Amino acid sequence: MIRKARHRDALLEGRRILVVEDDVRNVYALTNILEPRGASIRIARNGQEALDALTSAAASPDDRIDLVLMDVMMPVMDGLTATREIRRNPALRKLPIIALTAKAMPDDQQRCIEAGANDYMAKPLDVEKLLSLVRVWMPK
Repeated sequence: MIRKARHRDALLEGRRILVVEDDVRNVYALTNILEPRGASIRIARNGQEALDALTSAAASPDDRIDLVLMDVMMPVMDGLTATREIRRNPALRKLPIIALTAKAMPDDQQRCIEAGANDYMAKPLDVEKLLSLVRVWMPK
């Protein structure tokens, strides 16, 4: 119980993060990084599920999403397309989106930012860098 309490993060406590990721290993890793620090995680396996989750969360203030961690390469709808769709919705224009990609090509960061992501991180994820980005972009 004491060990668990030490990992809590006041900025993440009670915050809702939508993890949009099709690889169960990455979902597991992200959940194990964020939940012990107090964040509530909601999972979408592709861009379309992310859009559906954000639409249903918008209908209920208690289910609001505070931040999105968006994988770029996914089936059904990729992360860049989903990010562009999210930005088309005036109610979601300010929702922080951090793009995550394993591809890590030189122009990936620019493509993610142009699609509407607030920030970008290459996989494999550096836990401290991820937490730092989440803290920076989490709405106050």
